[in-house]
Amino acid sequence: MIGTWMTRIATSWLVYDLTHSAELLGVVGFAGQIPSFLLAPFAGVFVDRWNRHRLLVATQVLAMVQSLALAILTFTHLIQVWHVIALSIFQGLINAFDMPARQSFVIQMVEDREDLPNAIALNSSLVNGARLIGPSIAGVIIAVTGEAWCFMIDAISYIAVIASLLAMTVTSAETLSVGRKLNVFQQFGEGWKYVRNSPPISKILLLLALVSLVGMPYSVLMPIFATEILKGGPYTLGFLMAASGTGALTGALFLASRKSVLGLGRLIPLMAAVFGAGLITFSFSRMIWLSLILMVVTGLGFMIQMAVSNTLIQTIVDEDKRGRVMSFYTMAFMGTAPFGSLLAGFIAERIGAPYTLLIGGTGCIIGAIFFYNALPRLRQFVHPIYKEKGIIPEMQAGVMNASELRNVEQ
Repeated sequence: MIGTWMTRIATSWLVYDLTHSAELLGVVGFAGQIPSFLLAPFAGVFVDRWNRHRLLVATQVLAMVQSLALAILTFTHLIQVWHVIALSIFQGLINAFDMPARQSFVIQMVEDREDLPNAIALNSSLVNGARLIGPSIAGVIIAVTGEAWCFMIDAISYIAVIASLLAMTVTSAETLSVGRKLNVFQQFGEGWKYVRNSPPISKILLLLALVSLVGMPYSVLMPIFATEILKGGPYTLGFLMAASGTGALTGALFLASRKSVLGLGRLIPLMAAVFGAGLITFSFSRMIWLSLILMVVTGLGFMIQMAVSNTLIQTIVDEDKRGRVMSFYTMAFMGTAPFGSLLAGFIAERIGAPYTLLIGGTGCIIGAIFFYNALPRLRQFVHPIYKEKGIIPEMQAGVMNASELRNVEQ
């Protein structure tokens, strides 16, 4: 993951160095994420059908090839923007299968379901720890040697991932094979109907999609803030992204320390609002120290909202629908971001990056308010599932039900 974050920073810096265009930064972001929007729901069908362990080995090998191609083209000074766009599309195709497979594979690695929230939070801690370290290293390497070594280090790092996967032993009982009697389109329709008819899952995914659409593209605009707004360079870009990673890691460690999923629901709108407020305030900042603090806030807000959404969905979803539901999660999280990247680049080219973030942050806060108002109704759907899974003890469930009745009477 450290290598992955190095590649993300190096790619943004390379594109901006080649073109000095906010619009093309948006295009590259769009190219890397649009495959997740188009393919992830269908990829989820295959994740439910195929051996997830073997699928992950294949996706990691292909990702290594993609990073190696970027490195070779940059080392030989043959790299052009269209190469970056094409390789970003290739990586997006890989991610369309890799993300739902990885999210679903967590269940096969965690034996005790009560450990699931902590496992997801610890996984987020790993990802965001890398998010803290990777951009910092990338900023130094870009300043000293250029972008090519960031891509090469990323390619080499996949060897460790592939070796770890091959060292795992996954029994046939843990390898799921669900719904083979239905064809791909029937299984897709079954998954879509399941998500649509589950208010908690559909509302969580809608808010995540909105935040990813209007808020997540802030990272695409970071090279502009680093150079034009804050008058810095690659070091500044690395520090800004590392600050965001610091906030995300703090949020992940907070979630990993929790012992139950109870009470997580209210964090979703709260953290979406925190993320939006962080973006709005960051858009007005012209001081590097203040911008770094605000990046910590945005990283904290977005990571907690994303990880809590993941945890709650993984907790309540039916096992035979897990791959398909997590593919819709991938679509909401990664699939809407390309449109946001394209839109952010288009708007930033015309009204400037600060006003673009101001609009995005406002959208996040509006979405948080709507979700908060829907929380009481969503709890009525979730509590029976929690009782069935043994997450809510009977006495505690009775207290919650009595409290709900009292609220209704009032």
